[in-house]
Amino acid sequence: MTSDPQLLELQDTLYASRNPTRRWLHCTRRDWIIDTLHRYAADRFESAIEVGPGSGIYLPVLAELCDTVIAADIEMQYLERAKELAAQYRNIQIAVDDITATALPMGAFDLVLCTEVIEHIANSTMAIANMRKLLKPGGLLVLSTPQRYSPLEIAAKVAFLPGVIEIVRAIYRESIIETGHINLMTARQVQDQLRAAGFTLAEQHKSGLYLPLLAEFGGRLGLRTAQALEKNLRGTRLDWLLWTQYYVAKV
Repeated sequence: MTSDPQLLELQDTLYASRNPTRRWLHCTRRDWIIDTLHRYAADRFESAIEVGPGSGIYLPVLAELCDTVIAADIEMQYLERAKELAAQYRNIQIAVDDITATALPMGAFDLVLCTEVIEHIANSTMAIANMRKLLKPGGLLVLSTPQRYSPLEIAAKVAFLPGVIEIVRAIYRESIIETGHINLMTARQVQDQLRAAGFTLAEQHKSGLYLPLLAEFGGRLGLRTAQALEKNLRGTRLDWLLWTQYYVAKV
């Protein structure tokens, strides 16, 4: 396991960013995930696992909707945060586990939540296949990941070039570290991997339009512009411009 204190600092910053567009991009994703969990948990899940819980923003929601929740990760900082939450929610358990070589019991879970994780895993095919194996018959996967060619991901590659990142940090005046995205995929690639693992797609969605410079300097007007354009792009051939792709997949 690794340990980088900047990881939690970054995740805590995202949902309360002073930049309106940055805050909206992340809060929109959070809200869609939470709403989806509630919609599919009408009868309460018996057991759930979150693969890569990050700062733990979804763990309290899962604890309320599920009898037993496993927070599984290989990153020490995230597991330490999960331990703090487990002290408040007695049905949360901690597991040190690599989803590409998982030691967790197969067919043991009603729900797998995996949001903003597979872009950090080189072998996402194996990760998704193992998530399928963790689920009971009729189980549910809720997954999100960035879109490969979205303006935000392309801009991120430029932002971390030597000499540029210092300017970006001066503009935002808050935590910004490299994304660590080593496996960005198009919607077609993600869908193909889900189907190859034996999933049936029940729902899909896309959100989040980043407009370079307007996001940094446009303030609330820039945000309203991005929101309006996002609505017009969703469901069209240009929706690859939206940052995040979401899936609800069933076994």
